[in-house]
Amino acid sequence: MTDFSYLNNQFLIAMPNLADTNFSHTVSYLCQHNEEGALAIVINRTTGMFLPQILEQMEIDASLPQIKDTPVFAGGPVQQDRGFIIHNQDEQVWDASIAISETTSLTSSRDILEAIAEGKGPSQYLIALGYAGWGAGHLENEIINNSWLNTPFQEDILYHTPIQQRWKQAANQLGIDINRLTAPAGHG
Repeated sequence: MTDFSYLNNQFLIAMPNLADTNFSHTVSYLCQHNEEGALAIVINRTTGMFLPQILEQMEIDASLPQIKDTPVFAGGPVQQDRGFIIHNQDEQVWDASIAISETTSLTSSRDILEAIAEGKGPSQYLIALGYAGWGAGHLENEIINNSWLNTPFQEDILYHTPIQQRWKQAANQLGIDINRLTAPAGHG
């Protein structure tokens, strides 16, 4: 049996030469990666919407002042009408949640949005519409073909780094100035 090394709880950093408009200059948080494929949420591209707009569409009270400027991210090209919340672990249990690590979960249920709207949700979170998905072996092939770099997840980048700096900051973890990378001249 082949020994697979999965990249759960990692950042995927798009290489500068990645031309796919869905992923050009993105950094994604890899939430699930196994023999069946991968699921990630893009964390540096917003939709132009803010959380109250989503809550109002769901008929959830959106009057809490501290949520008014919470951006909604474009998590990826798959199921763009479905919401995903990356958040810190807490004592609460949500209806549809998976643990990504000891400190971070991914939830896709209404109850967490209701709690956030009431000021009773997790202390740190990112809300996205859609996700990025790969079938079995597809992400691995893209990494081999120099489309992506990966680096361990850092909460500070996800929750505290300005959105426009996340791509560069994630690459900096590797000691790389991502803007200086070029496409390989050829394969040996």
